[in-house]
Amino acid sequence: MTQRAVTQGADHIGLTVPKLAETRAFFIDTLGFAQVGEKPDYPAVFVTDGSIMITLWQAADPETAVAFDRKNVIGLHHLALKVESAETLEALHRTLGAAPGVAIEFAPEPLGGGPLRHMMCTIPGGIRVEFIAAE
Repeated sequence: MTQRAVTQGADHIGLTVPKLAETRAFFIDTLGFAQVGEKPDYPAVFVTDGSIMITLWQAADPETAVAFDRKNVIGLHHLALKVESAETLEALHRTLGAAPGVAIEFAPEPLGGGPLRHMMCTIPGGIRVEFIAAE
């Protein structure tokens, strides 16, 4: 008999970033997220795409904060977000290529041998984000 999982999906993702305003602007202005709350004294903002909420926290001292190294540090390797279609993924790639503070790691390409395509980039704040779409 298979045991049912205790959890029911993600409620939210929390990310610490060096420049809260820049990362907030990326999610809202570039990806179309909506801000649904904030804690100015923390400081943190809460953004959502209607499916997942992301909490963005300002690092206490961005000058001494240690950037994530995906090969040597335990923690979030990347955040993967779904997009509607392969066409949306291609359009997003063009948008991200012109967005300030974004570094494209690789352009849209097939993911494994299945029906998915994906791309990877680093967004303002140094977080790696993968975007995935069905072909």
